[in-house]
Amino acid sequence: MTHLKDRLERVYLQYNKREYVNPDPLLFLYDYPEKKNREIAGFIAACFAYGRVDQIMKTVSYILGKLEPTPFDYLMTRAKKDIANDFKGFRYRFANDVHLTHLLWGIREVLNQFISLENCFYAEMKPEDETVLPGLVFLSNQINSTKEMGHLLADPQKKSACKRSLLFLRWMVREDQVDPGGWGEASPSQLIIPLDTHMYKVGMMLEFTERKSLDMKTALEITQGFKKVLREDPVRYDFCLTRFGIRKGLSMDHLREVI
Repeated sequence: MTHLKDRLERVYLQYNKREYVNPDPLLFLYDYPEKKNREIAGFIAACFAYGRVDQIMKTVSYILGKLEPTPFDYLMTRAKKDIANDFKGFRYRFANDVHLTHLLWGIREVLNQFISLENCFYAEMKPEDETVLPGLVFLSNQINSTKEMGHLLADPQKKSACKRSLLFLRWMVREDQVDPGGWGEASPSQLIIPLDTHMYKVGMMLEFTERKSLDMKTALEITQGFKKVLREDPVRYDFCLTRFGIRKGLSMDHLREVI
């Protein structure tokens, strides 16, 4: 594992830089220096992080552009009917204005009760928890209490890999040149790999899993593989490794050569 760690570190040092972020919905978080706004923007960006990246960026930009003067102030000063009116006619793939309204109102209800998404998440997280799942289950249930958000928020109590939710947690828990952080209590060691097709290929390449399904069990297996490399921060290499296959000029064949 020492040799693998050395190779992964070389990839990390070369590609884990902000110049490789665009286009990625993570980009929006950099616009919010205040944690209370960054977590809202990040949660919304993560919920819509599926489909073509150009459409993701356009959609998230549109939503956040409506949340003026800041996401926190917007949500805390709008009635549900006002939010519904602001986003009337909205559509993004399978999501419509009703799903979006329930998502924003669900976030607002959590803020009203817990002051922040962070406080809600930590209400069910303990330092000794192996993973972030207890906090994620509680946060997801609180936001989606009406179960009327369609597929915008996956249920971590089912088989879903919850890639978008785990991506959000990576953004908020880790802090380096790419991930802005802000949630200081959870340990990066508790994070789970946000499993997409790119990371699945990496996991297979590194022989961290042989499973065929891109579900939570596979995500946990791949995470365990990375924990053998770096127990304190198994998601450290997620961003740099998934640039391969996403960015032009960085192919999976190239990645095989370097790791």
